[in-house]
Amino acid sequence: MSWAGLKKNLNRATTSVMHKTGNMDRTNDREFEEEQRRAKQLESKAEQLHKQANGYAKAMREMNGAQVRIATSLEQFHDEGQPMSLAGQRYRDAVTKMEQQVQDVDGAYRTTVLEPIGRYYAYFPQIDEAMRRRNKKMLDYDNARSKVRKLVEKPSEDATKLPRAEHEANLARDMYEAMNAQLTAELPKVIDTRVAYLDPSFEAVVKSQLSFAQDAQNTLQGLSQYFPPEPQEYELERQADGILQQMRDLTICGLA
Repeated sequence: MSWAGLKKNLNRATTSVMHKTGNMDRTNDREFEEEQRRAKQLESKAEQLHKQANGYAKAMREMNGAQVRIATSLEQFHDEGQPMSLAGQRYRDAVTKMEQQVQDVDGAYRTTVLEPIGRYYAYFPQIDEAMRRRNKKMLDYDNARSKVRKLVEKPSEDATKLPRAEHEANLARDMYEAMNAQLTAELPKVIDTRVAYLDPSFEAVVKSQLSFAQDAQNTLQGLSQYFPPEPQEYELERQADGILQQMRDLTICGLA
């Protein structure tokens, strides 16, 4: 960094401190500050959405992986030739097929949801940088105004100082106001595009969930032939309690 750049950064840091301590007037623009607040809120929501969208894709893959592991473990509980042995094999085949379905859905999900949301979220650092540049120009303007005020209150022996300071203040004001006006006009446009941009991804999320649910139902529906009509909840509980009681009645369970 050049000496001029370093000096300018030091002046801005000093101006910022003087703002906070009340020793220098601060330029305020309530319209811009409101749009800045809204943009920051939108950025936070976009970050959260991007994180959650990634989490959903990861959860889908982990859920299917867990299904495959469950199927593999359950298959080991049945002796070959038993009626439920064939059901266990068919279940393993079904969840293995679903694993491919998840991969297909995952590919479409990345294209229609993750990547668009990622591109949308990636735009906000540029907005933040523009707002930082605007803030720097504001600090430069406030610093230049302060110099003019001090020279007016306590004139210098050098008669050229005040005209030079006023010229620098006018230049700083013009640069600040131009950038401030541009951001104040464009930030609402950025905020207003959120619905039109994200609506297709929202639709894609719903469709991907529907597609996976329908594929899963169609894949698992054929397994119903291996099971009796669904019993009532209390019947399942009674059956489980009966089997556990048989285990308790075994002599081995009573050994110290």
